[in-house]
Amino acid sequence: MNTTIETNRPRIVATGPHLGRDWRLLWTASAISTLGDGAFLAVLPLLALTMTTDPRLIAGVTAWGTLPWLLASLPAGAVVDRCDARRSMVLVQGVQALLVALLAAVTMLNAGHIALLYAVAFTLGVAETVAKIAAQKLIPAVVPAELLEQANGRQNASLFTAKEFLGPPLGTLLFWLAAPLPLWADVATFAVSAVLIARIAARTWQAAPATRRSLRAEIGEGLRWLAGHRLLRTLSLLSGVANLANYMAMATLVLFARQRLGLTEVGYGLLVGVMAVGGIAGSLLSRRIVARFGGRAVVTATLFTTPLAMLGIGLLARDPLTLGLLATVSSFGASLWNVASGSLRQRTVPGDLLGRVSSAGLLLAWGVQPLGAVLGGLIAGSFGLAAPWLCAGALRLLAAACALPTLREWR
Repeated sequence: MNTTIETNRPRIVATGPHLGRDWRLLWTASAISTLGDGAFLAVLPLLALTMTTDPRLIAGVTAWGTLPWLLASLPAGAVVDRCDARRSMVLVQGVQALLVALLAAVTMLNAGHIALLYAVAFTLGVAETVAKIAAQKLIPAVVPAELLEQANGRQNASLFTAKEFLGPPLGTLLFWLAAPLPLWADVATFAVSAVLIARIAARTWQAAPATRRSLRAEIGEGLRWLAGHRLLRTLSLLSGVANLANYMAMATLVLFARQRLGLTEVGYGLLVGVMAVGGIAGSLLSRRIVARFGGRAVVTATLFTTPLAMLGIGLLARDPLTLGLLATVSSFGASLWNVASGSLRQRTVPGDLLGRVSSAGLLLAWGVQPLGAVLGGLIAGSFGLAAPWLCAGALRLLAAACALPTLREWR
């Protein structure tokens, strides 16, 4: 399939099992920045917990941080398709570094307020929206199509390792030593990541038409393409249900860990790290598993095992070991899903539409996250801390059953 992705230097194509220099730079930058993100995201609810114990207000931090996926993803996708993805990533990571530095300075002065956390979380979310979509466009520009599962598997492995396994324990440990420390560490990771991405040789952009169309028209083109592709549309809707359910459950995890499991701040960080073990394993094994069983079979299996694990947490988790084991099953399935569905999208969508179609899919998949966080806080406040896990698991099982006929189209 022809695309309009262009480069102003010869594209670096991997030979044999090698992914190439550009890929290594992108992967290293991603690993470093997500390590800082993991520390930062673990610290945000702990900062909120120093200001309030209301589960609705604590869940609000997650809600405001994910709201940009609902409000900004479509225009971000259109902007990324007009621009060089590499430069877009460098710019937004610089903005993210400045925002976290501001929060760190305020924290050092003991002048923090829950409203400030909401504002920083929202603005960082806008920047993350652009960065995520730009990365989706840059990956197939630096990786040959036949190695996409390998690249996406390694990318997901680094994501789970840095953001969810190493980052949270590191962040909570630094927070225990001094609250601003993990924030300054995140600033440093954004800066290093931006320098690495700036060294990538491949550049992508959409060739400008003779008459520039409006942003609205370009957004509509991406929406229509996704709406017309039944399988990718269904996968995006399934991702939306999954993220709605996940954020229902995870928005009050810090309270679940403290009140139900009796964990301290450091214990909470270690728990979040252990929960990522399944994601790391799933990412590293994803290429072999998808090659052995096929993308459709892998995705179908994850659609049912993950919600069953969530129901198990709500019904059975009374100690860290049980919660950690069941969460490992859930994150293992999430990794397989991300690699299989992401590689299919990168192969299927035309290059000049990839930013907009990715943003449309991410709107469906991630735009519901703030709603999930708010619902999770309300459900936990009304029915107890186990209730969000039970509601989330039941919702995902229902969605999986409804999607089975469409998944048969996956070849």
